[in-house]
Amino acid sequence: MGYDDDKRAWQSKVAAVEAKDKPRPRVPNLAGRADVAPLYGPDDLGGFDPARDLGFPGFPPFTRGVQPNMHRGRLWTMRQYAGFGTAAESNERYHYLLSQGQTGLSVAFDLPTQMGRDSDDPNSLGEVGRVGVAVDSIDDMRTLLRGLPLDRISTSMTINATAATLLCLYIAVAEEQGVPRAKIRGTIQNDILKEYMARGTYIYPPRPSIRLITDVFAFCRTDVPSWNTISISGYHIREAGCDAVQEVAFTLADGITYVQAAIDAGLDVDAFAGQLSFFFNVHNNVIEEVAKFRAARRMWSRIMKERFGAKTDRARALRFHCQTAGMTLTAQQPLNNVVRVTLQALAAVLGGCQSLHTNSYDEALGLPTSEAVTIALRTQQIVANESGVADFVDALGGAYAIESLTNRIEAEANKYLARIDELGGMVPAIEQGYPQREIQNSAYGYQLEIEKRQRIIVGVNEFIQDAPEVEVMKIDPKIERDQVERVRAVRARRDATKHAEALRRVDAAARGRDNLVPFILDAVKAEATVGEIAGVLRDVWGEHVETLVL
Repeated sequence: MGYDDDKRAWQSKVAAVEAKDKPRPRVPNLAGRADVAPLYGPDDLGGFDPARDLGFPGFPPFTRGVQPNMHRGRLWTMRQYAGFGTAAESNERYHYLLSQGQTGLSVAFDLPTQMGRDSDDPNSLGEVGRVGVAVDSIDDMRTLLRGLPLDRISTSMTINATAATLLCLYIAVAEEQGVPRAKIRGTIQNDILKEYMARGTYIYPPRPSIRLITDVFAFCRTDVPSWNTISISGYHIREAGCDAVQEVAFTLADGITYVQAAIDAGLDVDAFAGQLSFFFNVHNNVIEEVAKFRAARRMWSRIMKERFGAKTDRARALRFHCQTAGMTLTAQQPLNNVVRVTLQALAAVLGGCQSLHTNSYDEALGLPTSEAVTIALRTQQIVANESGVADFVDALGGAYAIESLTNRIEAEANKYLARIDELGGMVPAIEQGYPQREIQNSAYGYQLEIEKRQRIIVGVNEFIQDAPEVEVMKIDPKIERDQVERVRAVRARRDATKHAEALRRVDAAARGRDNLVPFILDAVKAEATVGEIAGVLRDVWGEHVETLVL
């Protein structure tokens, strides 16, 4: 018998078995609310060309990974996203994490810092140091980075609207420590478009915001060549409720917008595109998540070559950081989250991530405790050193299910990209509310499935039981009062003339065409605060007003 005959015989047996014993009910759980086939085979890969669609790791189209030997050579960078309260407390946490084997820092900032408000701004009341560290001035950044080996570690900063200012603060402190800007390594998220879609920590309208981003591209290309100038983020889009296809499509659409803006600003694509990085979410469906990462790499390689004419492999390679999914963590039976995070970490590694943050099991309840953070880091270390998956390059490549889902995600994501092109690009699409509506619809459908118990969430709508309480970190309200005093002390002691002149030059650059970054760098060195610099740009550019999406 041939393959087709064998398949028909198998289908007959499956039908006979399922006539007696119905398959368990399940919600279609792939992107687009589609179900998985019971079996995948060569006939699910019509037109599949291994040379064109797979290639080899480290070579276009990078389906199998961006490095020839992937994690067999150097493991992914193990990061733990951390930052809370004061700069001094966060600095202690960073030293602790490095002592436990973490290999890169990942900094969380509080909402006032993200929104360009100083800690003593009335709008900051009650939020200082709550969801991240408060950084108002160069004094705070000195404390945050005290004693850290900035010449040997890479630092990722999750910051967007004020990204240029926080980068300048980092550069200024590194140089004070004797580390030249050309030697520092790290990433600023710097992805403002997803803020309008999903997260909301924007300040200025989209178009001047993109101008600021491309200024960072140009400055870092010459002055900070080892710095990743943007982390184009699907993570927060997925946290807002989109599915895997939408995460790929909207993230790459944002990337297309940034690349085109940089080219329009006169930058050479092969000169700057190698410093772009991406940031993806990773959920529980291991097979779909692995396929998602592979599809995103292949799509980006083709986009960069066909749409933008990129010639170098580095400019075509999609490198990405990954974080396990916060929205999958449950407050009910929180220790179950250890298992969820482990599955997600495994998917990220099998999918070829370059760096990874694993969430702590208690993050559905509050900021993570030291114990929970350590378990999260140990999860990565066990995957790296005990599971064996890091010994293989693209271990799942060639599997019928993986390749079929990779093709499917690429095809569905390309439909979204075509629609966004029809709307004039991502900025007009956002202004018209298109991606926001798609995300909202997906999130609503997901929640309905949980409420109807079509989608099982262990400990939430099935297998429910009482669980012992876990320790929750609490932020002392005194932190806010102390931080307010610190920022006011900075203002009292600085050189008022030098400070005023530095802000005047930022204002003039914002009204003109000069690259803003050198002027912001001079301003932070003159002890201008994050809020003051953002205030100058607010006065010039205005503030974005959210589009109401119904």
